[in-house]
Amino acid sequence: MEEFFLFAAVGFLAQLVDGALGMAYGVISATVLLSMGVPPATASASIHASKIATGAASGLSHLMHRNVDKDILWRLALAGAVGGVAGTFLVTAIPGAAIKPWVIGWLLFMGLLILWRAWRGAPPPVRPFRRRGVLGLAGGFLDAIGGGGWGPTVTTTLVGSGVPPRYAVGTANTAEFFVAVTVTIAFVTALLTGHWIETPRMDTHIWAVAGLMTGGVVAAPLAGWITRILPMRGLTWVIGLLIVGLALFQLVQILRG
Repeated sequence: MEEFFLFAAVGFLAQLVDGALGMAYGVISATVLLSMGVPPATASASIHASKIATGAASGLSHLMHRNVDKDILWRLALAGAVGGVAGTFLVTAIPGAAIKPWVIGWLLFMGLLILWRAWRGAPPPVRPFRRRGVLGLAGGFLDAIGGGGWGPTVTTTLVGSGVPPRYAVGTANTAEFFVAVTVTIAFVTALLTGHWIETPRMDTHIWAVAGLMTGGVVAAPLAGWITRILPMRGLTWVIGLLIVGLALFQLVQILRG
């Protein structure tokens, strides 16, 4: 039960930052799960299962506040689902010990990207980018492999291509719900068909998933209000440093091992 409350706190904080910045829920959750010894594929499956609930709550909140560009939404969602399925079948076909260093390296990069955004304190320069399908494909693929990557890949690119931050965050978060549903179905399919070479015991992580889901659902509708009273730039620094620190610690453990 203690694990539930721990991950509820992690899920709440991660979704709070994700709702405001358009990134961090998956990256934070994946980093914490991997640091506890959870295999990459199992961690990603657990996170995407919890994202179904948190993504639905976040997406509805953004739709209610009219933060979603529906034309961009469907392009991202469809392409992201395809990329997510491809990433799922790759990560479930590779032994956890072999892919874990690469996943940790990816999460380290995501942590450094979050720190860079905190340091800049402003959106990146506008560079036109119209290939929304390619963006969704890449975001879904990286998200499925590492459990986190959709927001840092998709939201940042949308803002950098000139989409107003309000619509970039709202549209990316809403599209992520559809990607999470598709990826979760892909993980279940891989498990039932025997494609998942390291068959996980999902019941051992049930409290972690329930905690992530509960904390995220509670935070999702509050994110818009809370961002007005919390110093989000300072919180972004803390999150980035936490992710980088945990990733570096795990890389050192692997190198020593």
